[in-house]
Amino acid sequence: MRAELLELAADLARRGEPFVLATVVRRESYSSAHQGDMAVITADGGYHGWLGGNCTQPIVKSEAARALAEGQPRLVSLSPEPDREARPGVVALPMRCHSGGTVDIYLEPVLPAPRLLLYGESPAARALAQLGKAMGYRVEAAGAGAPAPARGAERVFAVVATMGESDEDAVASALAVRPAYLAVVASRKRFAQLRETLLARGVADEALDGIKNPAGLDIGARLPEEVALSILAEIVQLRHAQAEAFAPEPVPAARSEIDPVCGEHAGRSFYFCNPRCREKFVADPKRYLAPAAAGA
Repeated sequence: MRAELLELAADLARRGEPFVLATVVRRESYSSAHQGDMAVITADGGYHGWLGGNCTQPIVKSEAARALAEGQPRLVSLSPEPDREARPGVVALPMRCHSGGTVDIYLEPVLPAPRLLLYGESPAARALAQLGKAMGYRVEAAGAGAPAPARGAERVFAVVATMGESDEDAVASALAVRPAYLAVVASRKRFAQLRETLLARGVADEALDGIKNPAGLDIGARLPEEVALSILAEIVQLRHAQAEAFAPEPVPAARSEIDPVCGEHAGRSFYFCNPRCREKFVADPKRYLAPAAAGA
């Protein structure tokens, strides 16, 4: 199972698909999970592997979604008494499985490297390439051929720094990629001319409205390295803003899930987190109904 999951993770990484690698790092009886058990959770909610009973899956999926949205790892502790597990750096949540036990799961988000697409061979473009690589971006110099469009959840950020050499062609090529961010390094006067030319070519007004010009945050940049810094700062600002905007809502502690395994007893319907729990109930329903009746 471990080898298969690692192969799946490697394949997802090659395709640029985000996922979470989840590992059981601690457990206390009674739990069907064991230290070292693993699972891969994809961005669309796909769940591959084993981290314990089926009742843990909804919580793990929700926490994995948060790890992907925030781009940060999470250490989740599922326990019958979550207050006892509360400590800095740990997300303590109630264990829903009737078997009890405590399971600590480390969730590591694996995100594709953001892609920085650069047009031009100007000093600003060279400075952007150097700083972008240092910041972990996959830097690509756009040549004569059309760049590949974004794949899956891949993020593409484009900067046109052609400085008067085929500016219109470069902007049209960058727009075709549909980047999350497109900036043009040019004066306002030159960009206004460029815009008029592209409108005459049939480029949509809305597409041109999304272009950043002047490029980058206003930090008083003058040198090419300073311009590059201001542009990458603007990209970082955008990335964090979008991550906060699309972060999923936390799962309420009292949320309940209806399992597909169900049964009837004395005219009432009961739902179970997994088939084993149903078997225990069917074998001796009075054992489980008596405590509920006493607390009614």
